[in-house]
This record gives sequence, C-alpha cells and structure tokens, in this order.
Amino acid sequence: MKLDRRCQRILILSLLSVSVFAPIVLVSNRLKNFTSTGGKEFIDDLSSYNHRTEALKLNAVHQEAEKGVKEPTLVVYEDEDFNSVVSFSSSDGNSESAESRESRGRVFLERSGHITGTGTEEIKQIDQNNISSMTGEKLEHFNQTTVWPAQNVKRSQPLRVTDAKIKEIKDQVIRAKAYLNFAPPNSNSHLVKELKLRIKELERAVGAATKDSDLSRSALQRMRSMEASLSKANRVYPDCSAMATKLRAMTYNAEEQVQSQKNQATFLIQLAARTTPKSHHCLSMKLTSEYFAVQPEERDLPITNHHKLHDPSLYHYAIFSDNVLACAVLVNSVVSSALQPEKVVFHVVTDSLNLPAISMWFTLNPPSNSTIQIQSRDKLERLSTKYGSAFEQTQNSSDPRYSSALNHLRFYLPEIFPLLNKIVLLDHDVVVQKDLTALWSIDMKGKANGAVETCKKGHPSYRSMDMLINFSDPMVAKRFDLKACTWAFGLNLFDLREWRRRNLTALYLNYLQLGYKRQLWKAGSLPLGWVTFYNQTVALDRRWHVLGLGYESGLGREDIERAAVIHYDGVMKPWLDIGIEKYKGYWSKHVNYEHPYLQQCNIHQ
Repeated sequence: MKLDRRCQRILILSLLSVSVFAPIVLVSNRLKNFTSTGGKEFIDDLSSYNHRTEALKLNAVHQEAEKGVKEPTLVVYEDEDFNSVVSFSSSDGNSESAESRESRGRVFLERSGHITGTGTEEIKQIDQNNISSMTGEKLEHFNQTTVWPAQNVKRSQPLRVTDAKIKEIKDQVIRAKAYLNFAPPNSNSHLVKELKLRIKELERAVGAATKDSDLSRSALQRMRSMEASLSKANRVYPDCSAMATKLRAMTYNAEEQVQSQKNQATFLIQLAARTTPKSHHCLSMKLTSEYFAVQPEERDLPITNHHKLHDPSLYHYAIFSDNVLACAVLVNSVVSSALQPEKVVFHVVTDSLNLPAISMWFTLNPPSNSTIQIQSRDKLERLSTKYGSAFEQTQNSSDPRYSSALNHLRFYLPEIFPLLNKIVLLDHDVVVQKDLTALWSIDMKGKANGAVETCKKGHPSYRSMDMLINFSDPMVAKRFDLKACTWAFGLNLFDLREWRRRNLTALYLNYLQLGYKRQLWKAGSLPLGWVTFYNQTVALDRRWHVLGLGYESGLGREDIERAAVIHYDGVMKPWLDIGIEKYKGYWSKHVNYEHPYLQQCNIHQ
C-alpha cells in the first residue's frame, strides 16, 4: 500500500517537472536559433510576404480590367496637399535622397488607393503585360490615375486667382452708401450708425487687397455682418425703384469724377512734358558759365579737318536740338554703333540761348574719331535774307515742342547745307542702335524723302491723313488723297539734289501761308511735311525706325532690339520723370552718370 502511494507521488512529481521544464527548454532552443543571420532571414521573409501581397493586389487590377469591373475612384488632392506629400521635381533644388522621395511617393500611392504595402522595387516593376491587356479607354484612365515614383511627377496647375470676394465686398459698400443716402440729413439712427460702422470695417479689412487670397478671416466675418445690416436696411427701405435711381445717380457722379481726374492727369502730363527739369536747367547753366569763363578763341570746337563738313562722300547727320543731354545721347549712340566713325559728320543746329551749353559740352566731351559742327539758328543769315518774314513767322507757336523754329528748320536743309547731296535727319529724342551706313545706298527712286510709313492699321504708330489735315476744306480734298500713306519724322533720308530740283522749300512756304489764313491742318511740322513731300516719299523698311517709346504703345522687346533707330515720340521722354521705365534703359545706357557736371546737378538713373 505504501509502495503504491510512493509510486503515484513519483509519477505526479515527474509530470509536474516535465510540464515546468519542457517550455523552458523549447524557448531556449528557439532563442539560440534566432541569431543575426536568422534576423536577416526573418526580414527577408517579411519582404517576400509583402511582395506576395502586392502581387496579389496588382493581379487584382488586371482581373478587374478583364471582367469589366468599375475602375478605382479617382482621388484628387488639392495643390497644398499634393506638394506636402510628394515632390519629385528636380528643378526645386531639393537635396532629398532618392530613398526619401520614394518613401514619400509610396505614401501618396497608398493614400490614392492604387497600391498598398511598403515595397519599393515592386512599385517600379509592375507587370507590363497586365497593363497592356487592358482596353484602350481603361488603360488611358489607368495611366491618368496612377502615379509612378520612377518618373518626375508633374505639379498640379496653380489655382486660378480670383477676386470674387473683393468685388462682393465693394458691391456691399456701394449698397450701404446708397442706403445711407436714403436716410434723412443729420440722421443718427441706429441703422445709420451700424451701416457707417460696417463700411469702415470692410474698407479697413480690404485695404490694398486685389485678390481673395489676400483677405483675412476677419474680412469674411465682416462681410457676413455687413450682409445682415443690409438685410435690415432692405426691410426699412424696400422701394427698389428708388434704389435704382440712387445707384444711377451715384454711377453718373463717379463717371464725372473719373473724367475730371483723366483731364487733370492729361494736363499735368502735358505740363511736365513742356517743362525743363531742374537738373537739366542746372546742367545748362553750369556749361554756359564755363563757356563764358574761357577765352573767346577757346569757345569754338577745334575742327582740324574743315573740308569734312562739306565732303559729300561722308555720312552727314543733321540734328536740330535745344536739349544738351538729349543731343549728347544721340551723338554717343551714333558713334558707338558706327562701323566707320571717322566718316561720320554731325551738324548740330540750336538756338542762341542753348549754343554756349551745347558747344561747351562737346568741347569737353568730343565724339571720338567723328567730326561735329555746332551752329546757331540766328547765324543762318542767308535764310532770313532769302525768305524774309516767312522764315520768321515759324517762331510764333503755342506749342514749342512741335512748332518751334528749330522744328521748321528741317524744311530749309538744302539752303543750310548747299554743298551736300544727301543727309540723314535725326530727331533728338531717338537712339541709334545699329550702323546706318546702308542708308546712303538706298535707291530713292527719284524721290526726295525716305521715311518709315505709319499707315498700317492696328499698329500703335498708325496715323491717317485726316487725323492732322482738314479734308473738309475743298482745296485740301482736291489736292490730296485721304487714303494716302502717312510717314514719320525722326529718321529721314533726304536727297537734297532732288529737293532743290523740285523746289520743295518754296512749296512748303506756300502751304505754310495758306495754313495761317485758314484752318487746314493742326499746328506742327508733321502735317506740313506730309503735304510738302506728297508723292515725294519712298518707304523705308520698318526695322530702320521703330516708334512708340514715348507713350504706352505696348511695343515688345523683340521689336525694339532689332530696330536700327528707336524713337521716343510722344510726351513721355526718357529724360523726364514721366518717362516709361521699361524703355528708359535703351536711352540711359548712353549717359555717363559719373560725369562731374551730371553728379553736381543730381542727374542720375
């Protein structure tokens, strides 16, 4: 009996020992096998597991395409969300590693619902056979809705800039002001106070904003408050016809104010164009003082080769100017562009008031290798002797920019330069960008004037004959064709021999006298040029002379840079503060702003 009990106890203890120590032994053996190599195998197992999972997913796409099952829903992300998730563009200058970009690409794919899992190699190695088996329509959709990390992902188009909220706010302010006009004078009711407060709040919230994205969150809240106030006002003043009448009156008043502002702006621009800037007046005064400070024999320009002034084989340029800096820029641009500057001869004609300043400037800054002659209009005694009072009448004009004696001197070129056969006339508001030597070889076809035409409709420089000439006069209508092509001053090639043969100066004086007797054309030398050289003008290529830099013409950079001569016609001259900034650089690059006189007179870019 005792022996049986002892055996039972031994058996129970043995089983308890086995149940306790067997798990320990098994776990210890498992831990022994889990070495570093085993860890790698374990990770590889996980990788292969993921591979199998993704392969199943991709095969599922193939199977759905074959069975005609619905395609996956296209997920569209906003621009912000897209940029925050994936950015593969190399132009961003990002220094991210390839692994980081691929990781971000996987996140995007998972969010889009196209691919799950974390594999990288598998994403790049999608089964092309499965994709090619799709129908054309489904393949196109699949390509559009699937993002491939191996390629640069094209950024979504930027959102269109809108100003709908800005316009709505302005409309609310206008309506509120209209309701305020309905209130009795000096009214201090609660509604009036509320509307005035809402107007101030909205105007302060909008500020200088031009698009909805510039608005703050408080501005949108104030919009809602204003709308509530307008609803109250609408209940108080429900008469729509009265509101329409008030809005029409406000519109008319606003249009009147706009027109008044435009007229004032036009007047101020014209005034600025006719006024000499203080800095330019300072420059003229300094040069004039320097001119009279030197000995009389030192005042004249040192011309070593006087025979060049009358040599018809050289390239002669006539400039009529009373502006020192403009004349200096023009001369510098011609010399810097000329292939043979030693053959260039300038003939500058000015008035007695500006002769000292211009003479002194070119004495101190002579054009390199070129010849220059400075003359005073008052010294051209043979013109006064030959043409008498008709010549003197050109001094009387209401607008000296267009009808001054200097502008009318262009009609006396054969008399001023009796020994020359050809000459190029340049206005002082032009800049030369290319060599002009080829002008002298142009076939004039028996005409006296060569100029660029301005009769192309739709072009910024377009002008028709009736814009400056009065065709209601019978004499004008009989002699001239309304549809005749017009042309421009600024760059003109004159055949002086043909001019003398046809006696065009006498014809000009005849038309000048007729214009004094009755209103035949607007003041200025251009309409007189059209009638004087009527049927006597040959058209030059447009690239010789480009106009439109002195007003908002919309002239493109390409047109400007391929032109031989660019013209700042109009009132916005490049030396004035009202000049157009984007065009000033072509002129200012020929100014030496380091010159001591320019620095002393505060002339700078």
